[in-house]
Amino acid sequence: MFSVSSAMAIKPFFLENCIQAQQAAHTLLRKPLINSFVRLQSSKPNNYVATRCRSVALAQCSSSSLSQDQISFFESEGYLVLEDFASAEECRQLRSRAGEIVEEFQPGPTTSIFSSKNQKDKTDEYFLDSASNISCFFEEKAFDSDGALTQDKSLSINKIGHALHDLDPAFQLFSRSPQMAAVASAVGFANPTPVQSMYIFKQPHIGGECIPHQDTTFLYTEPHSCVGFWFALQDATLQNGCLWVLPKSHTSGVTRRMLLTEDRRITFEGSIPEFQDDKFIPVQVKEGTLVLLHGALWHKSFENTSEKSRHAYTVHFVEGSNKWDPQNWLQRSGNNPFKPLERIN
Repeated sequence: MFSVSSAMAIKPFFLENCIQAQQAAHTLLRKPLINSFVRLQSSKPNNYVATRCRSVALAQCSSSSLSQDQISFFESEGYLVLEDFASAEECRQLRSRAGEIVEEFQPGPTTSIFSSKNQKDKTDEYFLDSASNISCFFEEKAFDSDGALTQDKSLSINKIGHALHDLDPAFQLFSRSPQMAAVASAVGFANPTPVQSMYIFKQPHIGGECIPHQDTTFLYTEPHSCVGFWFALQDATLQNGCLWVLPKSHTSGVTRRMLLTEDRRITFEGSIPEFQDDKFIPVQVKEGTLVLLHGALWHKSFENTSEKSRHAYTVHFVEGSNKWDPQNWLQRSGNNPFKPLERIN
């Protein structure tokens, strides 16, 4: 259930080259946000600008974007599934744009691999610098014993991160949409600030396991405020590595921190509790579904051993007025600060 106040004030979205939003308020929610992007002939390949944007205004949204039952479920269980949040066309365009980013990516002499099982040893300067960049990370199982790729590059990337929401026009428009503002307001944000975004491929046959974790482990504020917005850009099933969640686990607090040391190394403080696997439940969802994840909720996903990929896009929000921990791995420079959504209250 999504709705908008008929008396809302509308501000033009900040992206350049976008036409002003339609005057009718009903176009703001439940409509495709990315109507069309065209490639410009220029010296820089894939220079995208929005030429037509159906809903490019950030509105003052009320908690009516979610029903009270939905809000209560999120507060009680720590997660919420919202079907048909993104259109099939939006999903297609984001998948296409991610494919182009990978095509343009030219690996350097040092290959950066992402592994949730061995994150301490796999973290390098390339990973730390990705806080302010659009960077590609390989799957652990993408290479043979000699270090050569065993399949095409397009089928070898684990994820793209971690500033898509700020640096790529297509992902920026999607991440800072009126729908996002409305849902963020509904779950309690006064000044929602996106701090991290990831495009996760979950590649066929080699898509890596994501071990049980809490997002606040990595994105710590005082007080805690992290909420993950996880979008299925393809159907997520048991076979291709859907999310699994541990309902109500967010009520037990955060037990582990990932910390950045003074010499720019990663260390972990605390531990992962021992869980009863049968307490986790699968979240099988269709393309276009949004899954909200409380920052303290334990969740995971298994390896993808199927022949189908499981693309997803996730954006993590924190409360902009809360203190960002200086020991978080993700740090922005002073000339590249976090950018909150337009105020929605």
